[in-house]
Amino acid sequence: MFSQELWLENEKKCAVVRKSKQGRKRQELLAVALGVKVGVKGGFLWPPLKLFACSQISSLVRRAALTHNDNHFNYEKTHNFKVHTFRGPHWCEYCANFMWGLIAQGVRCSGLKSEGLYRVSGFTEHIEDVKMAFDRDGEKADISASIYPDINIITGALKLYFRDLPIPLITYDTYSKFIEAAKISNADERLEAVHEVLLLLPPAHYETLRYLMIHLKKVTMNEKDNLMNAENLGIVFGPTLMRPPEDSTLTTLHDMRYQKLIVQILIENEDVLF
Repeated sequence: MFSQELWLENEKKCAVVRKSKQGRKRQELLAVALGVKVGVKGGFLWPPLKLFACSQISSLVRRAALTHNDNHFNYEKTHNFKVHTFRGPHWCEYCANFMWGLIAQGVRCSGLKSEGLYRVSGFTEHIEDVKMAFDRDGEKADISASIYPDINIITGALKLYFRDLPIPLITYDTYSKFIEAAKISNADERLEAVHEVLLLLPPAHYETLRYLMIHLKKVTMNEKDNLMNAENLGIVFGPTLMRPPEDSTLTTLHDMRYQKLIVQILIENEDVLF
């Protein structure tokens, strides 16, 4: 008969073995996602590489869940929304996105080389016209270049749209977690922390943020012409995409640098984080 001490010691050893096997299987799963091999004696994936693999798996799981829901509830695959107004939370069950009119027509790429893109504001009255067009016509609103040749009008309307969302794109529930992640000094650990908080976002917020970051990454690729890098865009979009739960001017001012940093990280690492 085993004594209690021997039994406990044996259980600990078994737990270590199980944990080791689970860790090994996780490494193998991540390696498969990346299309690489892990040595026979084992090994550890470089943290940013591991993060990329995790993001790919998470993205696949999210899309599989959305596809399952689409099949389960037999949604009609059209962009029909209960609220066709500029200020409403326009959730689409099919595309899992808020940007109904803007995603229907696409955020135009013709102005990507425009100097000060997203930093320069369009005329307020013209931005209000775009807002009224969405209120009136919903996803059929015409925001083509022939109607609004100044790209700053469209970018101004986009920023206004995000500012007017009743719940920010980066939600109140995740705000403090993002701020804490931004305060981490180690770059790799900070990136992993940001990724973990991203997964807490509701599907509509996550997918919209992903779509927006892909677009903003394209903006930075034209920095030579538009003079807008990830840091500059972070300054513009930080307060637009995330707001503290409490309406405190002091908190807002204190968190501005972290808001900027979070958006900057999302843009620079959109291919890894999403």
